Amino acid sequence: MPPEIITFGCRLNAFESEIIRRVAGEAGLGDAVIVNTCAVTAEAERQARQAIRRARREHPGARIIVTGCAATLGPARYAAMPEVDRVLDNEAKLRAESYRDPHPPSPAGWAPPSPASGRGVINGGANSPLPLAGEGGARSATGEGKARAYLQVQQGCDHRCTFCIIPYARGPSRSIPIDMVVARARETVAAGAREIVLTGVDLTAYGADLPGAPSLGGVTRRLLAEVPELPRLRLSSLDPSEIDDELWAVFAEEKRLMPHLHLSLQAGDDLILKRMRRRHSRAQALDTARRARTLRPEAAIGADLIAGFPTEDEAMFRNTLDLVAEMNVTFLHVFPYSPRPGTPAARMPALDPEIVRDRAARLRAAGQAALEAELRSRIGTSGDVLIEKPGIGRADFYAPVICPADIVGIEQMRFTGAAGGKLMGVPVR
Repeated sequence: MPPEIITFGCRLNAFESEIIRRVAGEAGLGDAVIVNTCAVTAEAERQARQAIRRARREHPGARIIVTGCAATLGPARYAAMPEVDRVLDNEAKLRAESYRDPHPPSPAGWAPPSPASGRGVINGGANSPLPLAGEGGARSATGEGKARAYLQVQQGCDHRCTFCIIPYARGPSRSIPIDMVVARARETVAAGAREIVLTGVDLTAYGADLPGAPSLGGVTRRLLAEVPELPRLRLSSLDPSEIDDELWAVFAEEKRLMPHLHLSLQAGDDLILKRMRRRHSRAQALDTARRARTLRPEAAIGADLIAGFPTEDEAMFRNTLDLVAEMNVTFLHVFPYSPRPGTPAARMPALDPEIVRDRAARLRAAGQAALEAELRSRIGTSGDVLIEKPGIGRADFYAPVICPADIVGIEQMRFTGAAGGKLMGVPVR
């Protein structure tokens, strides 16, 4: 029986779960549940602990292995759970040897089990390089099937936003060399993928650590040029302050690069952005959306926003709320602020949790209204749709599309209606 993988968090975690699935299989790991955790919010950690307890109830004889960012930052917390047999950090989780002998010899990264739990923690060693998922070959993310595949090109982050704990879990920014990115992309297309999503912890930081400091725009252009058999390329979350001129040029010129930008905004008020230690202003965010739609009028904008950041008053929140409409943010991810121990924001004056919940709900409502309006505006138009599974596809601007179940590949469709956050599509042919 192959191990069951339970994934929380970002697309990068989803991609890495596929690497885990492969290397655990190579190691011969049988009856096991591997929980790949996220540390972005306290809620993500709560859900992971809940999943661990449920996994033990449902699989009493299985080995329970916990990994991911939350496990990397707080290994003792998870090792102390009676349901957990093993904890792996973000380095160890991508290596087959981590899933073989449960008691490898010291000192190869094995922390002896605590007397209380009889369990142990495997970490990659403080000075060992973090294995990049691209080194393991590209795999489609959990639930996406083979139509879309994530390809990690960057890992870690050199920035220190005051709310974010992820740099401590993922380490400094490192990039995969362009030649390797191209090779992995070719393998992915040969395996059947019709769309590749370039992903990373801080994707727009790509290349700063490589010889010649190639940019994200540079690797995007070269990948499209050297892998002409790739029909569609998409980018994951981008920092609006770091989008380079070459990337804008590729976005304007190359139709195989999807007209969809997902921006790491976090707030729409300049003072809150400053307190978050973000590198863009409200005006820059608006200019990014305007520039994208000037270059590609069909472009759609997605964004991440945090609700209820410490010190945020109603006027500051209103600036963020208004930004959703001003930028026409079609695909909105809202995160209620959650203090992460060890971050500067955790020491700032916190808001009442009820206020945080209310502001998150108002942002989500605004995002839903923007999505519905965008989908209505697309009715009567046509576009290419990537079929992800029978009856479900994805438009080039990222909207999900309900379509006939017998269609495969990429099909041009006319959008005839919208409901439930999805478009309805029929083949133009």
